[in-house]
Amino acid sequence: MATFDLPLHELERYLPDRSEPRDFDDFWGKTLIEARSYPLEPKFELADYGIRSVDVFDVTYKGFEGTEVKGWLLLPRNINEPLPCVVEYIGYGGGRGYPFDWLIWSSLGYAHLVMDTRGQGSTWRKGDTSDVYANMEVNPHFPGFMTLGILNPKDYYYRRLIVDAVRAVDVARHHQSIDQNKIVVTGGSQGGGLSIAVAGLDQNVSATMPDVPFLCNFRRATEITDQLPYKEISNYCKARPNDIETIFTTLAYFDGMNFAVRAKAKSIFSVALMDMVCPPSTVYAAYNHYAGSKTIRIWTYSSHEGGESHQIIEKIKFLKEHFERN
Repeated sequence: MATFDLPLHELERYLPDRSEPRDFDDFWGKTLIEARSYPLEPKFELADYGIRSVDVFDVTYKGFEGTEVKGWLLLPRNINEPLPCVVEYIGYGGGRGYPFDWLIWSSLGYAHLVMDTRGQGSTWRKGDTSDVYANMEVNPHFPGFMTLGILNPKDYYYRRLIVDAVRAVDVARHHQSIDQNKIVVTGGSQGGGLSIAVAGLDQNVSATMPDVPFLCNFRRATEITDQLPYKEISNYCKARPNDIETIFTTLAYFDGMNFAVRAKAKSIFSVALMDMVCPPSTVYAAYNHYAGSKTIRIWTYSSHEGGESHQIIEKIKFLKEHFERN
């Protein structure tokens, strides 16, 4: 079990107080109204990567403030009816890569939309989406994305990325080969945090599958782990101690716990008890606050890699059962 965090029996009942801004719903309601005032303009361009069983589409759509976001849509060939769709978000530092990196869900008969991550995609998998923000100047920040714009929630990087993620679900609903009532969101680490946020903001998402989710219980995370990316925040706080309360006030608008209490979609989470990147208590903080039907798969001896292929099997079973019942 985890040697640096709470024991499992305490994790299972860990329900920390949430620091929720009074205008949380108003902030996100206005943000999404503004975002949807820009035309979505989804484009699906057939791309040839030599994959015989799947049609690959190079996706472009308008995300935050109408800026261009890239993605992939993978569709099993010879479709006879609209398909359930898995919308997937990517972990910190990664981009959309190439379509042959993403063949699992389409090989199982699902549509699969992979959202590129603005400004990232140069650490471990390449991306193709720039982070464009109205040519505005934001605060100096610790290298990375965790403190970019952190002194004002309207400027914070994750406001833009969460809007992109919600709009990716809108893109999936726009495609004629996708069943609008059967859209699932998923991702690992940062992608897991985004899937919780989207489930909290879009009540029509059918299910969510967050793996070892990031972006949850920020203050505790920065106090118990010195691993990146949370360390970006703690280093910033060390350099700017007079801004600490401002920093955590901003982060409360983006905390997975505050999205989780609003999420109603059926869910399967995963947690790794030796994970020092996204500590188990931060995952359980979101899971235990999650309002919808939920289950969690525990990987006792895993670090931030989580359950890997074993967790994919759990998710395959989850989706099969979920769609058979719905």
